Amino acid sequence: MSVLDLARPEIRAMQPYSSARMEASGGRILLNANESAWAPVGDAGQGCNRYPDPQPAALIDALAELYGVHHDQLLVGRGSDEAIDLLVRAFCRAGQDAIAIQPPTFGMYAVCARIQNAGVIEVPLSSSFTLDVDAVLAAITPAVKLVFVCTPNNPTGQPIPHGDIEHLAQALRGRALLVVDEAYLEFADADSVAGLIDRYDNLAVLRTLSKAWALAGARIGSLLANSEVIALLRRIMPPYPLPLPCVAAALEGLSAQGRASAFEHIRVVRAERSRMASALATLPGVREVLPSQANFLAVRFDDAGGVYQRLLAEGIVVRDVRRYPNLGDALRITIGTPEENARVLTVLQGAMA
Repeated sequence: MSVLDLARPEIRAMQPYSSARMEASGGRILLNANESAWAPVGDAGQGCNRYPDPQPAALIDALAELYGVHHDQLLVGRGSDEAIDLLVRAFCRAGQDAIAIQPPTFGMYAVCARIQNAGVIEVPLSSSFTLDVDAVLAAITPAVKLVFVCTPNNPTGQPIPHGDIEHLAQALRGRALLVVDEAYLEFADADSVAGLIDRYDNLAVLRTLSKAWALAGARIGSLLANSEVIALLRRIMPPYPLPLPCVAAALEGLSAQGRASAFEHIRVVRAERSRMASALATLPGVREVLPSQANFLAVRFDDAGGVYQRLLAEGIVVRDVRRYPNLGDALRITIGTPEENARVLTVLQGAMA
């Protein structure tokens, strides 16, 4: 059975849009896309009078090398959100198919499913926020086409062991596509599961440059998957997803100098995460600091709402995650610079005094 047998038949059969840039074959005078022949004013806009390559070769080269996959196993788009949306639209028939998630987790999986009018099957994480593989598999019905897992999980920070990921991929083969979201992997003590893609055609991995690579504003996300899945999603992807300035920012960030900077900042975040977790745990009014391998800490408070307002009054914005299951007393605090983290502790110490 091909993994494409899980996808919507009408998507497999459709004739994709063929953009003018895709049809260009190396000409020097480009008169096929109704673009302006003149560049815009200012150095920042140079080249922007022309539509960008749908999948820029230099960026694909850099990301394929970074993530350890073949070029045809990688799709670049506008953040991980676009890849999630494309997957749901390609694999889930409206009103018939479904996805499976494990709350509390990243909210966009369910949002994209509901926009598509696909069902959402929830298999909650345990009280310690670990994944129950057997419970997930027991909840899978024939309607479920996508199973999303987030590691390290957002908003709690715990990773999922590789053995559990592979168990899921193996058990779901021929039944559903397993989508592993590794948005925070650079901060964890674990390797990517992308090395399993050659073994399991029903495994897909989400990566992003928004977190560790400091490019949230550029909106560059990647999907790593079987080449047939990548080719299918390209059929329904908008023709020009990546603005030229964003591609330029990504290439600069992935240069030797950019990588050195990113790795140094990752080192600082990991050290500060440990320092902040220890310091927060000693404060009165803090019930628990959840273990995290991401660039944030989920912290339980006696009065989470009051703490949120006190921080906000001091100009510090954290994430209120009390609406998530089993996190009704929690705030999520991103690890900032050492100076920013020190300020958070100072305000909290004053608030708890």
